[in-house]
Amino acid sequence: MALDPFYLIVGHVGQLERLVPLGVRLVQLRIKDQPEAEVARQIRRARDFCAVHRAQLVVNDHWKTALDLRCTFVHLGQEDMDEADFAALRRAGVRYGLSTHDEAELDRALALDPAYVALGPVYPTLLKKMKWGPQGLDRVRAWKEAAGQVPLVGIGGLTPERLPGVFAAGADSAAVVTDIQQAEDPEVRCAEWIAATEAWR
Repeated sequence: MALDPFYLIVGHVGQLERLVPLGVRLVQLRIKDQPEAEVARQIRRARDFCAVHRAQLVVNDHWKTALDLRCTFVHLGQEDMDEADFAALRRAGVRYGLSTHDEAELDRALALDPAYVALGPVYPTLLKKMKWGPQGLDRVRAWKEAAGQVPLVGIGGLTPERLPGVFAAGADSAAVVTDIQQAEDPEVRCAEWIAATEAWR
């Protein structure tokens, strides 16, 4: 499966609705610390909005709700993988991307036949405290060699200026959170990202 080189990650469906119409083709909805009813409301709205705009929605963490709402793609972290029913996801035709941070996690993820594996943080990130330090471009190269035909997503501290190095190291897609969320004008910054990744399509 070919991934779009620009992978937008947002924390609320409202952000998704602002940015997807700019030309985003791949977007993850990462909802944290909300009641189940609110999570379902946002996922349903995002699903329908992305369908209209022909963007691929990826639901972070909430795989049961994604199944119930007939979404087609989820992203799971290592802890989520412990609880996920991969057989149910496969039966429903739901693709899944998996987070990895070390060799053991990568081996585990690849054994589950994912749609992609993600590696991060590639660079220092301000988004959240992580027990892993910056992985760097050498780790991106090693991950791509190990992953083979499985697409590799780089995440963490990415900027348009860092894109050439990340893609040259083997990443197939660049996942972006903070650089757009904290931009003075997220719409303008998102458009800059789309333009920067077009060269790598």
